[in-house]
Amino acid sequence: MRTSGEHRGGWAALTLCALGIVGAAPPGRAAETDAEAAQAATLARIRDAAMTQEWAFRHLRELTDRIGPRLSGSPQLAAAVTQVAAAMRSLGAEVSLQPAKVPHWVRGAEQGELTEYPGQPPGITQRLHLTALGGSGATPAAGLTAPVIAIHDFEELQARAAEVRGRIVAYDSRFDQRLADNGRAGDAYGQAGQYRFRGPARAAALGAVAVLVRSIGGADYRLPHTGATVWQEGQTPIPAAALAAEDSDLIMRLAAEGPVQMKLLLTPRLLPDADGNNVIADWRGRESPDEVVIVSGHLDSWDLATGATDDGVGVLAAAAVIEVLRQLDLHPRRTIRFVGWTNEENGGRGGQAYFASVAGSLAKQTAAIESDEGAGRSLGLNAAITAESEQTLRPVIDALRPIGATSLSRTEGEVGADIFPLQEAGVPGFAPLVDARHYFDYHHTAADTLDKVDPVNMNTQVATMAVLAYYLAELPTPLPRLAAEARHR
Repeated sequence: MRTSGEHRGGWAALTLCALGIVGAAPPGRAAETDAEAAQAATLARIRDAAMTQEWAFRHLRELTDRIGPRLSGSPQLAAAVTQVAAAMRSLGAEVSLQPAKVPHWVRGAEQGELTEYPGQPPGITQRLHLTALGGSGATPAAGLTAPVIAIHDFEELQARAAEVRGRIVAYDSRFDQRLADNGRAGDAYGQAGQYRFRGPARAAALGAVAVLVRSIGGADYRLPHTGATVWQEGQTPIPAAALAAEDSDLIMRLAAEGPVQMKLLLTPRLLPDADGNNVIADWRGRESPDEVVIVSGHLDSWDLATGATDDGVGVLAAAAVIEVLRQLDLHPRRTIRFVGWTNEENGGRGGQAYFASVAGSLAKQTAAIESDEGAGRSLGLNAAITAESEQTLRPVIDALRPIGATSLSRTEGEVGADIFPLQEAGVPGFAPLVDARHYFDYHHTAADTLDKVDPVNMNTQVATMAVLAYYLAELPTPLPRLAAEARHR
């Protein structure tokens, strides 16, 4: 991947040639240059309107303060669908609700307590700070008490497989904040996250009675971080919880000295699937309204907080793209379609339902954008595109240069969970490249609240998506698809 400096150098050289500074301009080039100048002026207007609008943060405040947590199947998520659909209708967009059956998992009581450990004074126990993982099974109503086996990684789990049966497995895989500090927060999340995603199922297969996972995050505020876990086909879920980092450290220290036993109480319930909806709002194109550029984020959130950064910021920054175009009275060639996805957090049913609805007309889905990386400042774009398309996107980066969103990071991997089915079918995918150094401090915790959001940073995401969406919707020819072999390379 080339650096942003290399992009700038290459594009600058191309621009000099294109403007005729090197050599004489060919006949007709002056008209083309006028068109490019007009395009640049329009993109600049979009950027500036996005940076000064207050619609996005105002509606984020309405979402978080008045509705709060929005887990799939909850009345709060249903209220959010109603609220956001009404907001989009007020902008003059064509709004529809797309049904999707969603999981309905309900958190119950959650308590953990160390009951036996080395050096324990008589009559003393220690309470642990933990929270059930989405999809966790339940303990007996009175809780369960079992010895703990402390594990660092899957290799150690396999090496000690004979010790697992009848025990509580405690994984202590640490989030690497050094990666996050150097622009690789997603990598740090993926590395530590595998123990939450797959760790409970692997321990259950060896006979564990419950699982604890060190919370995935870079700040140690004794906050447990929830999130979904995935069970194997036909496997009965066992109790599984995320443990605050400090308490994971405590267990590891004590277990290094001798046997540790704990009592765990988790009483979640998995209810029958509930009715959910994607919110779809179309800002119709003036020439090819059946061709679509998607801007999106997800409406659901975990139940511990108000989901301000995950993903209130993303979904309402995407919605604000329509508000910016309404302000400027701009209708591009193609339709710009806002989607507020349902059930991203614990099932992805919204993205699956949308893909099923357009599977017979995928050629009309020309590009898809999703913002779901927190509330940080936009630094540019993550783009799942062909190498040739990088040059085509030069005017977008040029327009975003005044707000510092100048990086174009090309990838052939997933850039958004909800748009990934579209990406798999070759549709070009995009996401704002966000400063995520501290996103995982509060991710999936009780601290994911409105105070963590800077309105100016939010507006950089609005600007990035608005400029990109308009540009893609205005292109004479859509960007080329990624070939299947490139998508699976």
